[in-house]
Amino acid sequence: METRTALVTGAAQGLGQEFAVALAGRGYRVAGLDLVPQPETAGKVLDYVELTADVTDEAQVCRGLERLIDRFGTLHVVVNSADVQPAKPFEETSVEEWRRIMRVNLEAPFLVTRAALPYLKAAGRGRVVNIASAAVLTAPPTMVPYVASKMGLIGFTRSLAAALAPYDITVNAIAPGMVRDRQAVPRAQTPSDLVSTLLYVVDEGSGFLTGQTLDVSGGSAFI
Repeated sequence: METRTALVTGAAQGLGQEFAVALAGRGYRVAGLDLVPQPETAGKVLDYVELTADVTDEAQVCRGLERLIDRFGTLHVVVNSADVQPAKPFEETSVEEWRRIMRVNLEAPFLVTRAALPYLKAAGRGRVVNIASAAVLTAPPTMVPYVASKMGLIGFTRSLAAALAPYDITVNAIAPGMVRDRQAVPRAQTPSDLVSTLLYVVDEGSGFLTGQTLDVSGGSAFI
């Protein structure tokens, strides 16, 4: 069986790091792409490529993908987990802040996925996973740009799934929760709560699942 390779953005810490470690535990060779070095993640993954790049910079993203292919030769999974989550009253949000949130949360998945696409096609199959947010349902009033960016990411996921289906490439999103007091499960969510969903989505047997947003928010969607 061919050894599979995954790219995880935002892998230096938090959810991205958890995903990188989990994929490695399933036998994937993993490359992490983040704005900062990732020594902690690299220390937890045996076969790891550390790519230091700005996910909003097309040239840096492309160079990072080239390094990945130089090392591993192939790519099967892309996990777009890098994001920013600023909270501020809408009337205090500057145009620059709005654009930065859109660049990181929405444009970066476009840039990374587009750069990865030739390699996913060459592999003959692929999985793209975007990290959305249950905030699109709970709509916290201090996170208007964030909610808008994640809603855009859900639309991106659905449309891209249709575009890439002929190539046996699935595109799905995972929506973690954010606000503990508006959920059914009576505890705070941790990054590890998302791992089983990620592994299910990227599994070889999940080729008929695409264009979906899986809500993993402790039941906040129906509170």
